[in-house]
Amino acid sequence: MNKNTATNPTQFDDMISRRERLLGKAYRLFYDNPIHIVRGEGVWLFDSNGKKYLDVYNNVPHVGHCHPHVVEAMCRQAATLNTHTRYLHDTVLEYAEKLTAKYPAGLDIAMFACTGTEANELALRLAREKTGATGMIVTEHAYHGNSWAIAQITTSDMPMEKRGDNIVTVPTPDSFRGLYANDEEAADKYAAHLHTAIETLAQNGHRPAAFIVDTIFSNEGVPTVPKGYLAKAVEIVRDAGGLFVADEVQPGFGRLGTDFWGFAQHGVIPDIATMGKPMGNGYPISAVVTSADVVEAFQQDAHYFNTFGGTPVACAAALAVLEVVEQEGLQSNALETGNYLRAGLQDLAAQYDIIGDIRGSGLFIGVDLVRDRDSREPATTETDRIVNLLKERGVLISSTGRHDNILKIRPPIVFSKENADLLLGRFADVLNEVKSGPHGA
Repeated sequence: MNKNTATNPTQFDDMISRRERLLGKAYRLFYDNPIHIVRGEGVWLFDSNGKKYLDVYNNVPHVGHCHPHVVEAMCRQAATLNTHTRYLHDTVLEYAEKLTAKYPAGLDIAMFACTGTEANELALRLAREKTGATGMIVTEHAYHGNSWAIAQITTSDMPMEKRGDNIVTVPTPDSFRGLYANDEEAADKYAAHLHTAIETLAQNGHRPAAFIVDTIFSNEGVPTVPKGYLAKAVEIVRDAGGLFVADEVQPGFGRLGTDFWGFAQHGVIPDIATMGKPMGNGYPISAVVTSADVVEAFQQDAHYFNTFGGTPVACAAALAVLEVVEQEGLQSNALETGNYLRAGLQDLAAQYDIIGDIRGSGLFIGVDLVRDRDSREPATTETDRIVNLLKERGVLISSTGRHDNILKIRPPIVFSKENADLLLGRFADVLNEVKSGPHGA
């Protein structure tokens, strides 16, 4: 089908049927009525019928869809050379230098892969080789990838009975909806669960190799984490011989505004950090950054090679992303625009009781929707309706959290105050419809 040809309803239904037949129904689509996207530019996506959508969800095009500097860098390198990773290449080395320079001293080795899943799997291998242990500690309802090994620690998808006994969970440190909501001692109480997790591993014949955390706790609902929790938890794990793995696939690269990486907001330094998604603005590249000490333990018994992990084109794209973030001041934009957007959301919360909580940092925001502010009952059905109504009004967003009641706002970090105003206006329109409609909260 020509991308410039409008998609009529019959063609659209046929496309969905073909997708299900060719890709399988497990390959999920967004929205009750999926959309056929054919073009992107900045914070905008366009469907086959020319409709324009504000992209409030997609963190993969970190510096905006089809950013010209990134596109030009990719095209220039692709027209010159793109091959596997067992040759010397200046761009690969230059990118590794610039990437590791964004990390604290000592985290100065970068190992490239293609996806966040691959990066997290490599991180687990490194941790196991360094510690000689096999136990993994992860938060409840976490997402870290989709390979078999990483699916084991993707606790939102993998049932407990299908996980190995070397994997244990600890409660999500959620100040709004968690075990110790509104508790002044929440940080200590949540951290104490690490002791329990380590004891459980020992009963199962394992020692902890690593504690892995998505440092914005994205899949858990972007909770406000009790101050000091992660530092306390990491100390407990390290005292038991384990490492701390910071999964920066979603929060990294300046999105949070205050810091370039999520772990910095918690006052901790990881032993291993992983990143992916926004790294190449849509071109597949991911990485593990760690210390020479960790890599030395790994390479005594193993070698690492990834055919497409860190190719010249991949590194050209990733280098261009870093350049755009710095040259266009996008980390500062994420902070300023994010603060502006949260203030607007707080104004809406004063008008609509369905908004129970607003949290996050920079341009990574969670809006917790409730049926009752006192009980904090999740407004799951209403959230799904809001997501679909916003789509009909040209705003693409999604939901997250254990109850799928938390709007996940995570746009490209070129998102502007004007874009925020558009989102706020259409969100208000939808909240009015939900409030007055037959299925309102």
